[in-house]
Amino acid sequence: MKYFLLAASGSTHTCKMTTTEGGYVHTFGPELPAMFDGVKLAAVATILYIIVRCLNLKSPTAPPEIFYQDTLLSHYLLKTCPMLTKEYIPPLLWGKSGHIQTVLYGKMGRVKTPTPCGVRMFLPMQDGATATFDLFEAIGAHTTGDDITMVICPGIGNHSEKNYIRTFVDYSQRQGYRCAVLNHLGALPNVELTSPRMFTYGCTWEFGAMVDYIKRTFPQTLLVVVGFSLGGNIVCKFLGENQSNQDRVLCCVSVCQGYSALRAQETFLQWDQCRRLYNFMLAENMKKIILSHRDSLLAMQCSNIGDGELNRLYAATSLMQIDDSIMRKFHGYDSLREYYEKESCVHYIHKITVPLLLLNSLDDPLVHPSLLAVARTLAEKMPNVVFALTQHGGHMGFFEGAVLFPQPLTWMDKVIVEYTNAVCRWEKKQSVCQSSSE
Repeated sequence: MKYFLLAASGSTHTCKMTTTEGGYVHTFGPELPAMFDGVKLAAVATILYIIVRCLNLKSPTAPPEIFYQDTLLSHYLLKTCPMLTKEYIPPLLWGKSGHIQTVLYGKMGRVKTPTPCGVRMFLPMQDGATATFDLFEAIGAHTTGDDITMVICPGIGNHSEKNYIRTFVDYSQRQGYRCAVLNHLGALPNVELTSPRMFTYGCTWEFGAMVDYIKRTFPQTLLVVVGFSLGGNIVCKFLGENQSNQDRVLCCVSVCQGYSALRAQETFLQWDQCRRLYNFMLAENMKKIILSHRDSLLAMQCSNIGDGELNRLYAATSLMQIDDSIMRKFHGYDSLREYYEKESCVHYIHKITVPLLLLNSLDDPLVHPSLLAVARTLAEKMPNVVFALTQHGGHMGFFEGAVLFPQPLTWMDKVIVEYTNAVCRWEKKQSVCQSSSE
């Protein structure tokens, strides 16, 4: 028989539980609650450790690491761009996590997003495609008094209606810039394809058509070229493809690109920094975009896409599989390697002679640190290049804020405009000096 006895010990009300079984008495005293308290403490400590590690809370804030050559232009830019030499301070609780910065950018884009008013333009291409871009006039005059247009290329599958683009355009307009934003071919949900191809990793045709239109329509305007992520690859490749593409260009800014698709594909299959998971999510998004144009791609003559390619697309779980089954065939590349080799800006970027700012984050989960050697080497060898590498910011995040809530404008938005303003003033001074000397 088994039964329990509870005994009160004096005035302290300390309880002791005993069990009697088979003639033996087992006593459980105060050590049992103490053991439970120890387990709870260990569990709380483990959770706190995981939170600290995941949120990277112990990582100190620091100014960007700057790579550049010792030139008059570089000294002027660093002197007149204080954001490049001061600490970038992300939100305290989560801003040091590259994953949270990246996910917030991907899901939210920005907070309190403005709605700039623009006009959508349609440009017929030689192969039957129809390029589209949105044109936003400046709000007020630029500080130099010049007519300056920002030509902007968004990230993969993006367009002018994305929140981060709208925020950047609104801010740039208020600083006196006209803005032209490319809508990647096939990215807008309400615009049908008129030829059997979509945007690819490095095709510059649509961006070039937009730039040509701006130059023809505004013969006095000067250009600032800005590319985000995949757009950074496109704009750098465009400028390096032909020297004439740099005519009337004041400077170029590239943000969070990986420079070499061939090298990036290897890192994108690794689980380090959850890169393989991001690869899968980006692939799912690309599948949705391509399949939204399924009927158009199958119905058009001269299309390289058939049922076989689409069946492989359905089964794809990575961007590389999509590139191999669909994207490379838009331009007739024989292999995935050839597609990545010829569409990467790494073979063209060294031909850019205008001031060039390359901006990356060390905790970007999409861009492996080894890929940044291209930018670092370029900045150390070319006098027109400045490479800024932040400790935090994730992929296209760069949120700022005090503790929890981010500000509407990001560090990225402000540093791009600050850099371009500095270059515009530098070029204005140079032109004035040349005129006075003549």
